[in-house]
Amino acid sequence: MDMNNGILKVVKSLAAKKYRDDEGLFVAEGTKCVRDTWQHFNCRWLIAKRSWYEQCGTAEHYEKIVFANSQQMARISQFDTPSDVIAVYEKPEDVIDSERVGKSLNIVLDNIQDPGNLGTIIRLADWFGIRDIFASRTSVDVYNHKVVQATMGAIARVKVHYVDLEALFEEYPSLPVYGTFLDGKDIYRSELSKTGFVVFGNEGQGISAKVGKHANHRLLIPKAKSAGSESLNVGVAAAITISEFFRR
Repeated sequence: MDMNNGILKVVKSLAAKKYRDDEGLFVAEGTKCVRDTWQHFNCRWLIAKRSWYEQCGTAEHYEKIVFANSQQMARISQFDTPSDVIAVYEKPEDVIDSERVGKSLNIVLDNIQDPGNLGTIIRLADWFGIRDIFASRTSVDVYNHKVVQATMGAIARVKVHYVDLEALFEEYPSLPVYGTFLDGKDIYRSELSKTGFVVFGNEGQGISAKVGKHANHRLLIPKAKSAGSESLNVGVAAAITISEFFRR
């Protein structure tokens, strides 16, 4: 099938969260991103140049293919340099496995705004086998194209749930809640559980007061006395913190 104005209009609209929610769709752009996600999501359309399909396509791809020229790819691409292929996927149903959550270490994100940071944290979770991330509803959308790209395929294996964080903690009262704070206890001298929630806060404001009050384990990543930096990037802080949990 060749590209038509109806498909073009829908795909172009998916740059905005409102339309991703309305349509129940999101995009993965570029050959590597499509390859990493193809087996994990239901594809509505695979939009590609004919030259891409001739070089990289398969019979499985052909069932979903929509051929587009360079000008059309440029109109629907969400990057400065358009890709040769864009997959339009159906957003999966958000199902929380309560039993798994209760037996696992889970990441919690309080108002994370930067798509790159969210993508990095999803990759981090995937690396350590963490399957659930809970994010405040004010956090950046996991289906933002920059997040999808930054996850390097990890979005297919890690579930991001947008929830009321206070209600989440109340639902699992027996699970410890960890958070990083400037007045916390040295993480390297703290007892760390194999289960629970580990909270990371907003890039500029940190963990909010209403979420922070639920943290019954306040942790500190100690810095050198000569350090001039006031804080760590949240993705870096998450990597240091989560790696310490799994090092034990």
